[in-house]
Amino acid sequence: MAKHLNISRINELKNNANDNIESYNDPDTPNALAKFTSQIREILLADPGMLDSVPEYLPVALYERVKFSPESKRQWAHWISLNIHPSWDEFKTTIAFNNADLPLALAVRKYNEDLLIESCAVVYLLETQGDTAPKPEEDDSDGLHEHERDENDDDDTDYDSDEEGYYDQYDEDIE
Repeated sequence: MAKHLNISRINELKNNANDNIESYNDPDTPNALAKFTSQIREILLADPGMLDSVPEYLPVALYERVKFSPESKRQWAHWISLNIHPSWDEFKTTIAFNNADLPLALAVRKYNEDLLIESCAVVYLLETQGDTAPKPEEDDSDGLHEHERDENDDDDTDYDSDEEGYYDQYDEDIE
């Protein structure tokens, strides 16, 4: 039987995460949010159990670091509108973690896979707040595919969206 997303919990996580993000999103200190999220990622990687008391820190840590393709955005919109909790196999094909964040994603998956999925739902909602539904097809009017336009080879911003599907490291043994 399919699991259901707990939308009230996701909305609470979203509101708490958004409060944290907004408190560090100060024009007088433009790097404050990046420093805070970097510190949170390090702390959560060292001790994922901390998420029991502050689960909103995971979406904050992943904010602007998880990417969704236009097709994935449509899938997430569908899941959220129908309260569908995706399986791991469904989930892993709809997200692209920054390569530097894979160890954190794997550690959190081992600790609490559902929280990782919920947190990515929160990141999706934070990213799409105020947006209309994703368009059915992306405009490729320049005739180039996304990976042909990607000129940034920096590992910190190397999202796995250059390839279709997912990489096997998402399925590394979590024992």
